[in-house]
Amino acid sequence: MKPAQAGPRKTILRGILLVRPSMSMSEDNRRLVRRALEEVYVNGDLEVADELVHSDFVDHEPSHPDLPTGPASVKQTVQSLQSAFGELRFDVEDEVAEADKVVQRVTMSGRHTGPLMGREPTGAAFAVRHIYIWRIEDGKIAEHWGSRDDLGLLGQLGLLPLGDEPEPGRS
Repeated sequence: MKPAQAGPRKTILRGILLVRPSMSMSEDNRRLVRRALEEVYVNGDLEVADELVHSDFVDHEPSHPDLPTGPASVKQTVQSLQSAFGELRFDVEDEVAEADKVVQRVTMSGRHTGPLMGREPTGAAFAVRHIYIWRIEDGKIAEHWGSRDDLGLLGQLGLLPLGDEPEPGRS
């Protein structure tokens, strides 16, 4: 008996050939995205972005409309994160990988140690949930979509007036 080989599974359904990605492809994609989160986003190793991010990478987050494409996009995002937050972490709470996509439910946490949106650092710790969708092409990250809890982040940092509290400078 031959050992099972990793590779795409093929199924013929009513004359249509369906090629499903192998488990190893999904696992490779998971490892790629987790490596990017750890080495690039957390550790700030921008050179690794050139290795992991596709030259045509696009970030589809609405809060990033003016980012360049390619690894430069990721580098600019990471520099912004690193300048605003210390002790930055991305804890993957849930993850699904299929075909060329990896979807993650992530808790981003850290401490506000640098200017953010024109406001001085508060030193406050935070933890907010994000949802990321990554598309992989040619073994590199080609696209990113995200849904972030920016309102929760600002509230935890004390940068958002809550309830009956007057805004600074107002009574």
